[in-house]
Amino acid sequence: CLENTDPRMRGRGIQLLSQVLLQCYSLLQEKEVLHLVLFYENRLQDHHLVIPSVLQGLRALSMCEVLSPGLAVSVLKAIFQEVHVQSLLQLDRHTVYSIITNFMGTREEELKGLGADFTFGFIQVMDGEKDPRNLLVAFQIVRDLIAKNYALGPFVEELFEVTSCYFPIDFTPPPNDPHGIQREDLILSLRTVLASTPQFAEFLLPLLIEKMDSDLQSAKLDSLQTLTACCAIYGQKELQEFLPSLWSSLRREVFQTASEKVEAECLAALHALSACLSCSVLSSDTEDLLDSFLSSILQDCRHHLCEPDMKLVWPSAKLLQAAAGASLRAYHCVTSSVLPLLLEQYTKHPQSSQRRTILEMLLGFLELQQKWGHVEEDESTLLSLRALVCSVVFSALTDPSVQLQLVGIRALTVLGSLQGFLSPSNLELVVDHLIRLALHEEDSQSSEAAMEAAGSLAPLYPKVFSGQMVPRLEEELQSERQEESSHDHCSLQQRCLQALAAVSTHTSIVRETVPVLLQHLRKVQKGSEAGNAQDMVSVCQNLHRVALQCQQDAESCWYYHQTVVPCLLAMAVQAAMQESTHPLLGKALLEEEVLAAMVPVISAATTHLSPELAAQSVSHVVPLFLDGEVSFLPQNSFPCSFQPFEDGERLEAQRRLVALLMAFVCSLPRNVAIPQQERLLRELLVLSCSCNCPFTATTAAKCFAGLVNKHLAGQQLDEILQLAVNRMELGLAEGPCRMQALTLLLWVTKALVLRYHPLSSRLTDKLLGLLGDTELGPAAADGFSLLMAESPDVLHKGCHADVRIMFRQRFFTDNVPKLVQGFHGAGPDVKANYLKGLSHVLNHLPKPVLVTELPMLLSLLLEALSCSDRVVQLSTLSCLQPLLLEAPQIMSLHVDTLVTKFLSLTSSPTMVRVPPPSPHLPPSSAPCAALTRLFQAVRIAALRCAHALTRLPTTVLLPYKARVIRALAKPLDDKKRLVRKEAVAARGEW
Repeated sequence: CLENTDPRMRGRGIQLLSQVLLQCYSLLQEKEVLHLVLFYENRLQDHHLVIPSVLQGLRALSMCEVLSPGLAVSVLKAIFQEVHVQSLLQLDRHTVYSIITNFMGTREEELKGLGADFTFGFIQVMDGEKDPRNLLVAFQIVRDLIAKNYALGPFVEELFEVTSCYFPIDFTPPPNDPHGIQREDLILSLRTVLASTPQFAEFLLPLLIEKMDSDLQSAKLDSLQTLTACCAIYGQKELQEFLPSLWSSLRREVFQTASEKVEAECLAALHALSACLSCSVLSSDTEDLLDSFLSSILQDCRHHLCEPDMKLVWPSAKLLQAAAGASLRAYHCVTSSVLPLLLEQYTKHPQSSQRRTILEMLLGFLELQQKWGHVEEDESTLLSLRALVCSVVFSALTDPSVQLQLVGIRALTVLGSLQGFLSPSNLELVVDHLIRLALHEEDSQSSEAAMEAAGSLAPLYPKVFSGQMVPRLEEELQSERQEESSHDHCSLQQRCLQALAAVSTHTSIVRETVPVLLQHLRKVQKGSEAGNAQDMVSVCQNLHRVALQCQQDAESCWYYHQTVVPCLLAMAVQAAMQESTHPLLGKALLEEEVLAAMVPVISAATTHLSPELAAQSVSHVVPLFLDGEVSFLPQNSFPCSFQPFEDGERLEAQRRLVALLMAFVCSLPRNVAIPQQERLLRELLVLSCSCNCPFTATTAAKCFAGLVNKHLAGQQLDEILQLAVNRMELGLAEGPCRMQALTLLLWVTKALVLRYHPLSSRLTDKLLGLLGDTELGPAAADGFSLLMAESPDVLHKGCHADVRIMFRQRFFTDNVPKLVQGFHGAGPDVKANYLKGLSHVLNHLPKPVLVTELPMLLSLLLEALSCSDRVVQLSTLSCLQPLLLEAPQIMSLHVDTLVTKFLSLTSSPTMVRVPPPSPHLPPSSAPCAALTRLFQAVRIAALRCAHALTRLPTTVLLPYKARVIRALAKPLDDKKRLVRKEAVAARGEW
């Protein structure tokens, strides 16, 4: 067959031999390889039909480890001389590249012995290549040629030409490309080649300048990114000739472009050029090109800074900042010219808008100084201008313009971060300004920005802030100003609290601020304002902020925990005991909103404790609730014993404090043992099922669920869960505590679903069964939202709960078929419950999962839109909107129904007619307001869905266009602004 006169037969014979070699090349002996190589080399002179099979055989032999010295060179010479590679098919050309790659990986020294002939041979092979699959391999070979120092000889320009002819890449992959080669792959591969050696500089830089000046944005971006990459390996010698042209192109693009991308890449390229010139090693007789380059930039840009209202002021500032940010030397060179000018311009221009522009430019240069973190006295222009810079910044802080104040605050923060820049007297002024802005500035933006600045600077100057700012804030907090209205005084107190929390960013300051906040909380509880729960909530919110700021520092975290948690518990216990003995005292602290505000404080103070410290703390807190052990609390002389788990009407106030127990024990790390845990679980179980107060029963259920979620698997857990199931079944069957039993069922189910406990499926089935209950059905349906949503206080990863990945997907797979089945078998009076439960599950499901299940569920979702329950409508609309964007083809099949449903809901009742309140009954506007908000939310969601419909194919939408536009005219006159806003957007898109 190998000697057959028919070239096709010879080709088939060689193909068979080559396929065998590809399977067994590693088993060949050295002499066998030698003979095979000589045979295949000879066959390269055969008919062109034979060549592809010959190349496959040579590819197999190129992978042999026993290849004799000199054979690799011999094979490549034969290929270079005998094969016209670019006349071959793509796969065969790829084979040639593979042979070269194999030999470069194993026979590097032999190939280098060929000198520049190897480079020339490869240039001939690659010249004219068009297939992107082959180009990726060819570019890699060129990179290896350069990186491994193969001799390029006189063929540098030829090698550059054979690769640069593809620049810029304009390849667009065909749809459904099986090879997965993207345009970006080719761009990055070619860029690595072009930017791999300074030897290409004299050819590449003119090409980049030419492409920068083209009208094609992609060519501009590619050229600029390639220039940036080149600067990493170029020196002054390569850049010198082209610097004027490069600067001219960059300047023109920044001054004239409307594209933010092009501007950003121009600035990055200028930064890279400046950095390259800064790093170049100079000999004594060489000109320093950095100075001349920066002089050109200053000459072209500096004068524009004197025109703060003109168009080119910001492009000029950005160019100067890009060049200055490359090195400390460049920074000194630019700022020595620019900073005095900007300070002079600030003084010259009295208008706030102009001053804001100038100060923002100054801020840009100040931020660059942060890169080096210190100010060198011998070189820094900034240090010599310290007094003037501080004067300008301080004047901005006192300007009536809020926008100028905000820039001034940012500049103040930067100046404070420069080590050694602010003198002690300046720091006193800084504190004065921050206090004035934080407490007395009318605009909330400036006040908040000043507090944030104080928080940033406090860790840098802890003594200044703890010694000067905290005492003044405390004084303001405690002052009683007769001349101020109660509203102004309340607002000032709120700002004092916020400022104290904001500045608590260093351990020493936390030790000063936390006692102040706690003292104010006691004052609010005891004083004339004891009835104002909102004041207590505000203090707790600021304590929570401090707790979050302390979490990253172990010392601060432990100090905060052992100071705040006992204090809050003591105040709450004191109030509960007063309520038990004197019902009119201590009322505010026991209100639900105050206790709810304390929960995140205690939780945040506990989650980041080390296991050792957490164990120390839990040994005090649990006995407090189980045994009334109050000895660890401050001021622990209470009028009666603390018994939150005992029966009795007078102990109702004490039972409410289980919320604080929940916040503590449910936030502990999982490896912390809880003393008397089984007893605690039993007490919580009884309380959650028997307490008449919904707040207490719910927090007890949540606490029970949080502990069960973290409980080690085993007999103890099984026993307590069986006890809970028995309690729930008894409570759900009959009696006045059905709602408490349902609440417990929901939270325990969630705790078990999160950790994939086997009992979770049984409890979920029980919940599904309750959807058919006329009394509990609606609440059970809402419970599906609780099961799927993130809980803010317990059962989330932040409090160390056992949360398995993809629990929502698993819940969906296990239970949605049951929901669908239950819906079809349910009576008309409870069908809405199944729809509500389904919409809650789907609304919390990751959208990619939902899209795959859409065909099966879409008919039910459409039916849910006809449900009279507004919550079902809102949940379903929220679920459908992203599906319209992500699965337009499937949704197009139901466009008629979707249009009808959405339009009917955009004009749902805009105002609920509520009868006037009876003069014999106290007014109650809350239910009416909640209903109005719900109707508004449904209209907004429906309009967003109508808007999203426009993402469906145009041919599908055209028959409905006129009808939709007419229908959307009505919500344009809606009484609610937010509804009108959505209507305008949707109608405009249609």
